[in-house]
Amino acid sequence: MPLLQSFPLVAVAIVSSDDPIQQAQPVTIPVELKAMLDAAIASGNEGEVDTLVKYATAVKIPAAPAMARIAQAWKNDRYASAQQRLREADFLSLIKGRAEVAAFQQGGNSNNIGVSGKLEVTREGLRWRHRWMAQADYQESFNVVTRERYVVGYEPNYKVDDRLYFYGAAQFESDRFLGYTSRYSASVGAGYTPIKRTGMSLEVELGPAFRRTDFIDQTLENNIAARGSIDFDWQLSPSLSFRQDASAYLQSANSTVSSVSALSARVLGPLQMQLSYVVQYESQPPVGRVSTDTTSRASLVYAF
Repeated sequence: MPLLQSFPLVAVAIVSSDDPIQQAQPVTIPVELKAMLDAAIASGNEGEVDTLVKYATAVKIPAAPAMARIAQAWKNDRYASAQQRLREADFLSLIKGRAEVAAFQQGGNSNNIGVSGKLEVTREGLRWRHRWMAQADYQESFNVVTRERYVVGYEPNYKVDDRLYFYGAAQFESDRFLGYTSRYSASVGAGYTPIKRTGMSLEVELGPAFRRTDFIDQTLENNIAARGSIDFDWQLSPSLSFRQDASAYLQSANSTVSSVSALSARVLGPLQMQLSYVVQYESQPPVGRVSTDTTSRASLVYAF
């Protein structure tokens, strides 16, 4: 570990005493604590490093300030290296994504088929982040279509700093079972990341939006709305993760809220099994339709 080798085991303590001899006395990090700090840094988990320094400081271990300086220098070096990689990377090397597919067929007393697919792609650059999403759901029961929903979205983000960013969002939807053949949404606003640490992140967005909806009865509606969203990701273990995404468009006419709760378990390499629960709410659904549409799904996910 080249970085750690550059830090001495002995650090000068800053104390409040007026005795110049006492102020100049070096403080040695105990071998056990230094080994624990080295192991936490080697894991690459900032949360573990911060926790170790936090409790060393809480119990007033004399070596705590020296441990904090080593930990901060490691984090600074790690951040600078990450920024350098982003500057030098080509376009494709920064792309990550997920492809999700689920399908079923039932015979005998019932005759049902269904297929669902979703593709999410993200490119995380130094200042810009781009997100693309496409989703399709289709289901038949006794040769009658009972579900047909299509969604395509794009969201560019400009990062002001490590937590604050500005976003733009454009989305197309088609779901005649929720009363519209097409719905276009466009929004701009600000996003903030109140939680950003190894294994857990939370992003919140808020801004105004414009929506155009073409209903199945051939009426057209244009509305100004308020858009809000949350994106929560939690890595429960190396092979298990939880995700909660939600967005809302609130307006004087038909407001909508959508939510996805998903639990994913790694099966083999980039392959994961996922259980998800999707909620789609429309405050003014068509006559004969309920406001809330829910879907429970088991699917196979490929992460790249």
